[in-house]
Amino acid sequence: MHDVVIVGAGPVGLFLACELGLAGCSVLVLEREPETGSPWRAEPLGMRGLFATSIEAFHRRGILDPLLTESGIQHEPGAHPDADEPSPPRAVGHFAGMVLDPAKIDLAALPFRLPGRTPEAMMTSLEAVETVLSERAAELGVEIRRGDAVSAVAQDDERVRVRAGEHEYAARWAVGCDGGRSAVRRLAGFDFVGTEPQFTGYSMIVTLADPEKLGPGFHLTPTGMYVRMPAAGHIGVLDFDGGAFDRSRQPTRDHLQAVLRRVSGTDVTVSDVHLASSFTDRAMQTTTYRRGRVLLAGDAAHIHSPLGGQGLNTGIGDAMNLGWKLAATVHGHAPDGLVDTYTRERHPIGASVLDWTRAQAAAMRPDPHGQAVQKLLRDLLGTRDGTTYVFEKLSGSSDRYPLGDDQPLVGRRAPDFRLQDGTCLGELMRDGRGVTLDFSTDRRLRASAAGLGNRMRYAAGPAKNDLGPGAVLIRPDGVVAWAGARVPDRAAFERAAHQWFGSPDN
Repeated sequence: MHDVVIVGAGPVGLFLACELGLAGCSVLVLEREPETGSPWRAEPLGMRGLFATSIEAFHRRGILDPLLTESGIQHEPGAHPDADEPSPPRAVGHFAGMVLDPAKIDLAALPFRLPGRTPEAMMTSLEAVETVLSERAAELGVEIRRGDAVSAVAQDDERVRVRAGEHEYAARWAVGCDGGRSAVRRLAGFDFVGTEPQFTGYSMIVTLADPEKLGPGFHLTPTGMYVRMPAAGHIGVLDFDGGAFDRSRQPTRDHLQAVLRRVSGTDVTVSDVHLASSFTDRAMQTTTYRRGRVLLAGDAAHIHSPLGGQGLNTGIGDAMNLGWKLAATVHGHAPDGLVDTYTRERHPIGASVLDWTRAQAAAMRPDPHGQAVQKLLRDLLGTRDGTTYVFEKLSGSSDRYPLGDDQPLVGRRAPDFRLQDGTCLGELMRDGRGVTLDFSTDRRLRASAAGLGNRMRYAAGPAKNDLGPGAVLIRPDGVVAWAGARVPDRAAFERAAHQWFGSPDN
């Protein structure tokens, strides 16, 4: 029997498998697709944006450099760690088809940002992400079995049984990371609620007889939006038809040409279709991310339109949050209720992302109301404050878990603290343990941190910029769990440490 069975070998399932494998859990990943290669996961159709929270997750597990290499990106850090301020990103995406100007982003206004070695944003492909994570998973002893779809999920108080193909697998826990049409979600009886679509979207690789009739980049029109990507023939279209055309039908050349002509307002001719798929902005979320010994992450737990590129980033955030909590539960040293904090912390983040995409769909509606909102948004995005606000939401910089502490750092992703000896937080987190950074001079927290054994790393010394606290306690997912005064309160530190890491006796 495995500790955990994960259904789905996409980026979310593989990232979670790596987190659990790093913590010494026995992990089996089941994937229905028999092969790894797919044009929908490679360039250009599989291109996705990663923002700071996800990039830091890869960095803090030591796999950012392989991802940059696999993505064909020369390593150009966001800023040198000795710089006074982080460097602005070169490209940051769009809101409702309105492209953000990187020059208008005030990184100094973002909460608790420090210069680091990671970029603020980057483009990669699903194929590159999965390649890097698959190799890492193999190094950690994770087993991946491909080619069988899950047909049954049953559980009792001690285990979960998952049937895939002709085989049944038993594990102490199961996690569905099997996408928007999740079999695990359906078979385990999760409630899935939300809103119906406003539009049908299309992603296609086509040959155009007259490509000059479509301008490059994003174009909001009186009937929807189209975007002409840099790759030859790569076109995206949003048609506000109430989601009438869904993935149950394969779009034909005539249908794609009619939609493209209507939305673009041109008589462009599609002479050949190489690949095409449709999607909608249906926004749905499970009411909980856990039912007994079955959990959900990524698109299995929440679906929405791809506007703003939040899907992959939200899913990686789910995996980072769940991995260490589930591993601690498996190993028996988790404090009571630790795994339930996964839903409590991540469900509001997912709900916020759904609202973020709903707001964009509303702003893009081809009617006088939507066009009025577009005008207002263009004015706001023409300002430094407006662009910075949107980027803060896109990047996850504004995310904060309600951990019951008013100290402003607590609940946020920890900045990349760097000690005067050159040690940085990202390097300390490679093994997946929690970290205590003690910036004080009396080192009074050393013994308390040591009492948690291999669940905690302790590093001490003055920092280039400690942002005020005398010490910080950082969870394995990079979230600040406690921050102390210049002279840290040892008793308060121990309470926080035991709340998240269990007692020293466990």
